[in-house]
Amino acid sequence: MFKVLLVLLIFSGLANFSHAQSQFEKDSFQTTEGELEITFIGHGTLIFSFQEKIIHVDPYGRLTDYRKLPKADIVLLTHEHADHLDINTINLIKKEDTSIVQTEACLEQVGDGVVMKNGDVQTVKDILIEAVPAYNIQHKRDNGQPFHPKGVGNGYIIHFGGLRVYVAGDTENIPEMKDLENVDIAFLPMNLPYTMTPEMVADAAKTLKPKVIYPYHFGDTDTSQLIELLKDQEDIEIRIRKMS
Repeated sequence: MFKVLLVLLIFSGLANFSHAQSQFEKDSFQTTEGELEITFIGHGTLIFSFQEKIIHVDPYGRLTDYRKLPKADIVLLTHEHADHLDINTINLIKKEDTSIVQTEACLEQVGDGVVMKNGDVQTVKDILIEAVPAYNIQHKRDNGQPFHPKGVGNGYIIHFGGLRVYVAGDTENIPEMKDLENVDIAFLPMNLPYTMTPEMVADAAKTLKPKVIYPYHFGDTDTSQLIELLKDQEDIEIRIRKMS
């Protein structure tokens, strides 16, 4: 009886895990060191799976039941805002050896982990990660302060077996994007008033020239505007996923 109950519990757990995974769109890319799978959770939240490692980007508990998702080997936090740093969700997906890569402002809430500033480069669990600037120039609060001040938040370039994946974080089409070379896949935010207009994202795409662009964290923004703006950029593939 005990064995039967145990089997049923295991089966139920696997079924829940499978259902949780199946509700999200996924893409995969072949790299020189194996397959990269991307799971699109929503908003600014992603999961990368590579070489049996799970990387959660800005996990946000309002989007799904994280108890049904795989635990994190690495958590990447772009900045300290509550829809990007959800400490309860981080605690759900942490293991004893989970590495949390974050900004200095995030550390105040998280308490420990790897702090990276703009320009830092570190290898975390054999994954090379570059921290790059992410900030507003035009879009500001009523008091005149940018929604995301310069030097506080990070975008990340993550190296997956020769593929360079750029997760921009909450940013506009800042001048520093001109320095980001050989980006293969770019996640660019497109929600107002906090990040970019479709015109800004199109400008960023033309600057970066990635092979694939995913607008993400786009809320109610009409993604067809971006497709129209980039219709002449034949070398850039635009992929729209459920990332509102």
